[in-house]
Amino acid sequence: MELLWLTGLVVACLAGVLLAVVQLPGTWLILAVAIAYSWLGDWDRLTPTVLCVLAGMAVIGELVEFAASALVVRRAGASRRASWYALGGGFIGMFVFSLPLPVIGTVAGGVIGCFVGAVIGEMTVRDDMMGAARVGLLAAAGRALGTVGKLLVAVAMAALCIALAVASALAVE
Repeated sequence: MELLWLTGLVVACLAGVLLAVVQLPGTWLILAVAIAYSWLGDWDRLTPTVLCVLAGMAVIGELVEFAASALVVRRAGASRRASWYALGGGFIGMFVFSLPLPVIGTVAGGVIGCFVGAVIGEMTVRDDMMGAARVGLLAAAGRALGTVGKLLVAVAMAALCIALAVASALAVE
């Protein structure tokens, strides 16, 4: 039975990584599965400390993903409004601008939406199309970096979770 639970954990962790790629809450799926797996083993499989570390990593992944574009444009001298519009545009763009390509479509939509949002936000503050386009490009690059950052966090969470679960399963046998 242990092998079945371990296989389920591995499959769910890999699904979490795939969800993170398409900007869905994959890190939270990994955390939820880790909690369930630990609960099934009377909290011996993955300790509460490990679960807290995974929860912290999930929060960091979300912060990296959603704040990256706003932080990049702010550091480049963009207006506060452009930062907020980039954040909102990235979220809306995942749905409105998603291209019909597997996995890449949602990411591209978020990046495009981030660019459009930042340009609109900057244009409402300053009448400088070249400056707004520069801000939009930086916001899009920040969004792409944020997505990569969250993906790296999801991979690290999955690797930690799987490695500790396998170690725990081997120790039981």
